[in-house]
Amino acid sequence: MEITVTLENIEQHARYFWEHVPGRVFAFHGAMGAGKTTFIKALCAARGVTDHVSSPTFSLINEYRYNEGGLLKHIFHIDLYRLKDEEEAISAGIEDCLYSGNVCFVEWPQKAASLLPESRVDIYVHPVNNNTRLLKIDFHR
Repeated sequence: MEITVTLENIEQHARYFWEHVPGRVFAFHGAMGAGKTTFIKALCAARGVTDHVSSPTFSLINEYRYNEGGLLKHIFHIDLYRLKDEEEAISAGIEDCLYSGNVCFVEWPQKAASLLPESRVDIYVHPVNNNTRLLKIDFHR
């Protein structure tokens, strides 16, 4: 599946994503500045997250909350860019998040690839120009 996203239509595509992309663990691939965090912010907003959404580059994990059907749910936003090795990921609790049953967005997933569940969605973010990104979505079940 491919989605072309611009800043003008990002909210619409975030809603479309939630309606058409089933999954719980979403691995975002792309170069620095490709737009991974920008799309994750839109996905969180579409879910009703009111927390401040930012890249957890230094903390490795940010946790956001949203209400769905009267239940408080959680999203874990994981950024592995500064990760030294997979042992550090384990110590930081990355596996606990990935297998918690909550939605997880993982940036730089290749840094701890063996920890990712087989059942996940890989999203490859490709800049087309300054305002447009092509998202290539690959489902693993």
